[in-house]
Amino acid sequence: MEDAMCGPLAHITPRRGVVGQGMDVFSRTFFPAAAEAGIATQTASRHMPVFRRCVGSGDAPVLVTRCSRPNRSTAGDYLLLLTHRRLVVTRQTRVLHRLRLHLNTELRELSNVTWGPDPRLHCLELAATAIDGVRERFVIRTRHPKQVWQLDALLNHAFRTRVRTARERLVATIGDSGPAPVRPAAFRPATVR
Repeated sequence: MEDAMCGPLAHITPRRGVVGQGMDVFSRTFFPAAAEAGIATQTASRHMPVFRRCVGSGDAPVLVTRCSRPNRSTAGDYLLLLTHRRLVVTRQTRVLHRLRLHLNTELRELSNVTWGPDPRLHCLELAATAIDGVRERFVIRTRHPKQVWQLDALLNHAFRTRVRTARERLVATIGDSGPAPVRPAAFRPATVR
């Protein structure tokens, strides 16, 4: 079995895999998510340093998939990473195979996020406006129509249930004179006599 971008796939045995116990959450979950999407280990390993610089160690991938941009077939191959907090897209040029960071943004900084599943064409188009005002569009292709609906449900969960307004994200303000929190009985200081 070969990956179109990187040659033959590496064989990973169950006992000695890529994932180790000493790794952080992102490292432990990125490779299995990429493998589930059918992305070769070499391709995932190649994109990993770029994703690593953008995503926190405690942020687990929700989706790792290949994607393309409509009307830009010659631009290169794109790899999309969606976590609970960020959307990161990398691009690999076709001729020199150089990796470039295309998009790196927090989900809360995206506006007008839309997606349209098309089970007839086995694809879903994701569009969002970045904080700089640029409208980004990506097409994600799947193998069967059922996967289109699974992807639709995943994006619905990621964007509709997780993105909150600025007021809902507010935890506290400086100089907030609100009531002091009450400690549970287990954490109250004990009196020693």
